[in-house]
Amino acid sequence: MSGILYLIPNTLGAADPATDALAHIIPEQVQALTARLDYFVAENAKTARGFLKLIAVRHPLAKPLQEIEIAELNVNTPAQALAGLLEPLLAGRDCGLVSEAGVPAVADPGADLVRLAHERGVQVRPLVGPSSLLLAVMASGLNGQSFAFNGYLPTDAALRTKRIKELETRSRAEKQTQLLIETPYRNGAMLEALVGACQPGTLICVATDLSLPTESIRTLNGGKWKSLLATGKAPDFHKKPTVFLLLA
Repeated sequence: MSGILYLIPNTLGAADPATDALAHIIPEQVQALTARLDYFVAENAKTARGFLKLIAVRHPLAKPLQEIEIAELNVNTPAQALAGLLEPLLAGRDCGLVSEAGVPAVADPGADLVRLAHERGVQVRPLVGPSSLLLAVMASGLNGQSFAFNGYLPTDAALRTKRIKELETRSRAEKQTQLLIETPYRNGAMLEALVGACQPGTLICVATDLSLPTESIRTLNGGKWKSLLATGKAPDFHKKPTVFLLLA
C-alpha cells in the first residue's frame, strides 16, 4: 500500500519561533501531522527546515531535524526526476509537500508531483492553512463569486500594459476579479502599470504581507491610486509579498 502525499501549507512570511507564530496561522492538527513525517518535498530545503523549526516549538519532530529527508522540487527540477521523488510513497512512506509560502501546488511547481501522484494511484490529502490568494479576495471587497488568478505578467512594459488592458476588458465583460502577483522588488512598477493602464473607475486592491503583523490591505479606484502615487503616499510594499486585484 502506498503512502499518502500530504499538501502542507507554509507561513506567508518569516516568523520568529520564540513567539509561537504558528498558533493562529497553521491549525494544531496540521502541525501535529507535519511533525510525525520524516520525508518532505519542498521548493527549498533551507526554507523547509525553517518551517519545521517552527513546528517543533509545539510538537516534537519524528526525527532530529538533520535526519529528516527533504528533497527539492523547483523550477529547475527536470520532469524525469519526479518519479524518483514519488518512489518513497510507492514504497509505503508518507510525504509532506511544502511550498516556499502558503499552500503548495498553487502557483507552485509541486502541482506536477501532485498530478503524477494521481496517475500512480497515490492518495493526495490537502491540509488547511493560509492562501494569500484567497485571503486577498476575502479582504478586497471585490467580486468573490467569480475570480481568476493570472500569476506574473510580462516584465516588458509594453507587453505588461497590453496584458493589463486585456484583463480589465475581461473583468468588465465577465464581472470577474483578476488576481496578479509580482516579484516583490517590482511591486512599485506593477502598481504604476495598473494605474496607468486601467480606467480611473476600475477598482484596484493591494494586499501586502497577508497574515503577518505588517499586513496591509487597501482597495481604491484607479483615480485615487493615481493621486496617492503622485503625492508619494503609495503603500509600503517594497520587497514585501503582495497580491494585486482589479475589478472593472
